[in-house]
Amino acid sequence: IVNGLVDAETLWSCTTCRACVEECPMMIEHVDAIVDMRRHLTLEKGATPNKGAEVLDNLIATDNPGGFAPGGRMNWAADLNLTLLSEKKTVDVLFWVGDGAFDMRNQRTLRAFVKVLKAAGVDFAVLGLEERDSGDVARRLGDEATFQTLARRNIQTLSQYSFQCIVTCDPHSFHVLKNEYGAFGGDYQVQHHSTFMAELVRNGALTLGQHKGASVTYHDPCYLGRYNGEYEAPREVLRALGIEIREMQRSGFRSRCCGGGGGAPITDIPGRQRIPDMRMDDIRETAAEVVAVGCPQCTAMLEGVVEPRPLIKDIAELVADALIEDVVPSTPTPAKREPAEVL
Repeated sequence: IVNGLVDAETLWSCTTCRACVEECPMMIEHVDAIVDMRRHLTLEKGATPNKGAEVLDNLIATDNPGGFAPGGRMNWAADLNLTLLSEKKTVDVLFWVGDGAFDMRNQRTLRAFVKVLKAAGVDFAVLGLEERDSGDVARRLGDEATFQTLARRNIQTLSQYSFQCIVTCDPHSFHVLKNEYGAFGGDYQVQHHSTFMAELVRNGALTLGQHKGASVTYHDPCYLGRYNGEYEAPREVLRALGIEIREMQRSGFRSRCCGGGGGAPITDIPGRQRIPDMRMDDIRETAAEVVAVGCPQCTAMLEGVVEPRPLIKDIAELVADALIEDVVPSTPTPAKREPAEVL
């Protein structure tokens, strides 16, 4: 492989965005072939570059790619009084938090989405410390064994409970849970949080004000769009906020990748230009002041671009900011009484 038609750097620089598959007139599945070749390099040769081996070791040891202590998975929600699925056993919605729970920036998105769920009166719960990495990164880096181990453990955990659907803010977890767990017996109804919020809006479950001020463009995540065909729901939510989207020239199924998929930030193969910088050039052409996103990887990659640049906000953050919550009537202040005169 390395000295043949495709060299190793080419394989590891792929973000698995599927843009090549979308444009190919012969409908060749390039990405599947690339992941297969990565599997050979990782499992047979142990040749995962840069931080790849460390991340895979972390997944085995701590169930998350960053190597964080598993006990800290729910620290971001310490003050939110979230219901654990182990306590309730049956809920309408399982909120799959994902490994963004360990990332301080993504924790703001998670907290915003919890605010939306509570405002809509959704019956939901989280797995808490029972949740593990979905296995997406392991599979894209070619470590099929670790992916299957994580998948089977998660499926075993989920089999103990009853829920109508899983909702997640992470398109990568969404894709794996929806499309790849089925091969191991994990068949679930899974929704991206933008799709779920669009349903809440249509059903009148949210009272929303109008977005004021800054102009907005929207960046399509590859694993939500090209992999799963969801382009409309995020835009429907933004329109419900009164936002007129300044579309980029490359949007929808032709959207440019942010550079964060397929383990590319982990393998970190140098190129002539960083992919997120290229995407930011697309964004700047719209003159938008805010970029709406729907993926923690997209948030991280676009916020990694050197300023000045537009503000990056997850759709859940925009919705949470626009919520009109019930106003609690103020209790009249008792009239101040003068002290009685003592004779």
